[in-house]
Amino acid sequence: MVESKAQPVCTMSISPSQPPSLPEGPPPWRLRLARAAILIGSPLILFLVGFLAWPEARVHGNVPGPDQETANLPLTMEKDTLPITGSVTPSPTSSPATVGPDTPVPLFRSSLEQGTLILTIGEGGYSHLFAYQPLTLPLTRLTEGAWDDITPALSPDGNQLAFASNRAGQWDLYLLDMNSGAITRWTDTLEFDSSPTWSPDGQHLAYETYLGDLEIVIQPISGERAVIPLSNHPAADFAPTWSPQGRQIAFVSTRSGEPEIWLADLDKVESERFTNLSQTPDAVEAHPAWSPDGRTLAWATIQDGLHNLQIQDGNGELRYVGSGDWPIWSPDGAVLFTTLSGPDQTLVAAYQARESLLALPPLALPGPVFGLVWTRASLPPSLLDSLSAVSSLTQPELWRPALTVLPDVPTGRQHLVSLKDIQAPIPQLHDLVDESFSALRARVAVEAGWDFLATLENAFVPLTTPLSPGLGEDWLYTGRAFAFTPLAIDAGWVAVVPEQYGARTYWRVYLRARFQDGSQGTPLHNRSWDFNARYGGDPFLYEQGGVFHQEILRGYWVDFTEMAAAYNWDRLPALPTWRSAYPAARFNEFVFQDGQSWREAMLDLYPVEALVTPTAPTPTPIVNPTRAPLPTWPLLSASGSGIPAEGP
Repeated sequence: MVESKAQPVCTMSISPSQPPSLPEGPPPWRLRLARAAILIGSPLILFLVGFLAWPEARVHGNVPGPDQETANLPLTMEKDTLPITGSVTPSPTSSPATVGPDTPVPLFRSSLEQGTLILTIGEGGYSHLFAYQPLTLPLTRLTEGAWDDITPALSPDGNQLAFASNRAGQWDLYLLDMNSGAITRWTDTLEFDSSPTWSPDGQHLAYETYLGDLEIVIQPISGERAVIPLSNHPAADFAPTWSPQGRQIAFVSTRSGEPEIWLADLDKVESERFTNLSQTPDAVEAHPAWSPDGRTLAWATIQDGLHNLQIQDGNGELRYVGSGDWPIWSPDGAVLFTTLSGPDQTLVAAYQARESLLALPPLALPGPVFGLVWTRASLPPSLLDSLSAVSSLTQPELWRPALTVLPDVPTGRQHLVSLKDIQAPIPQLHDLVDESFSALRARVAVEAGWDFLATLENAFVPLTTPLSPGLGEDWLYTGRAFAFTPLAIDAGWVAVVPEQYGARTYWRVYLRARFQDGSQGTPLHNRSWDFNARYGGDPFLYEQGGVFHQEILRGYWVDFTEMAAAYNWDRLPALPTWRSAYPAARFNEFVFQDGQSWREAMLDLYPVEALVTPTAPTPTPIVNPTRAPLPTWPLLSASGSGIPAEGP
């Protein structure tokens, strides 16, 4: 039993508290304007809306709840980008990370000034630790290398930062000394270990580990005693967070059939220990976070395409805070910092937790977030000095375009380049993007262990070739897109997970790692979609375009969508008819848009007359004479399809 081995800090339970009273809301027209602004606006729009709609807030505004008028809008924002120390120079239009004399001072500046945020941000296909202080410190790199550092957690005394990393090959937990910068390996197992959380006395770490499915275990920080299993269930249990009072651990579990927030009471026997807190069958919950006093619990929820933050008090009452995907509390508990995820962009913002007011306008990050923690103090100068060499590094180029000038190509237009060793109806891409595709292909082959992009359903498609209904202006016509073969899904080597943003459905593509020893990929945390279920004879499943797999697929998987984004290949939303028309799902198509519209990309290859003439000639491809061949992968099947010969 857990209580017989983990030393109790104190006996606790969630103490009841009355939900705070909210100020009277603004007029309905202002409310609708503010709701639209958080989905489609810029920081300036958000500021102006808050200024107009909430006179008592003036500076930070309010982010109201969703309604039907904005539910169909995707979260796409043009935001100022946070500068990165030693890597990115902010543009003249970028918002500085420090407060200047003309910058509006937030009413909750004292809360934002406390301590420092430590985030894991993806860059170049890897994830590294960064420090950020909303008012005084720009993004400062703390770690670097050809590996991933994720899910940081700070010890109660602030002296150690626990995080997960695969820097030694396997996924283990590491400890970063916050004074010297020294990093030591804390676990050394073949299993995936991640998402550590400290007990309030600093004597134990609870974390998720992969034992055929995700489970939560507890281990003394000294390592003198064996690992204590907290959960033992066929479902996935992950993302634990320890209550500040010590006797409860909140976590995410799929034991009810979908991800929900559960509570483990360490003072109860195993049969009575676990309680479902969220109990929302139509929503997906994630990332629970305790308030510093342990009285309330915040988490993120996705329902009907809306990404929101909620707070539950000791009475079980839920209160909406604002849009967000990963909450973390300020040290004084007055502010909730959060990430806001879009289909291909991640932003950060902060809310005043009690009144749900916007305390920090959204700012764009250079990549997705894979963990964050808010320290109680500023980073020690000794740590910054020891990491100065790391923070000054810039990321190397992942690829460099190489254009070939052809005398017979009209001025202002480009041409197609043939792809080497690629099986596709027409293995050609635009001359500006072929190097990026080849670099992505080589990277994926290394990370996943098999040449996933060796076979494509389509690369370039001539203008004279019709696609499925609704795809008349598809990016495949531009030479800036590719579609991988869906056969890999049927073979069990590819999984797709739907992600809803407003009314739009996007897909996250995962590749099954060739080596299932923990050295490649990570376990899945979400259920994937089964397209083949629509052909099982059930009319309902046919109309729904399939169904979620009943369980999370086992094994280790590589996030192809995230890796492709590092090489500027973005996914496309499914068409509204995707449930009834399989090709409309577009889960397998990736596009190198580079800020161009479809028409602009088409005019790169064709004269303007071609866009109204279906019999236009196909651009003449060339073969790039300088392209080096990819290495021969011994893991590929004899057919050269890129899919390993044996199934999972």
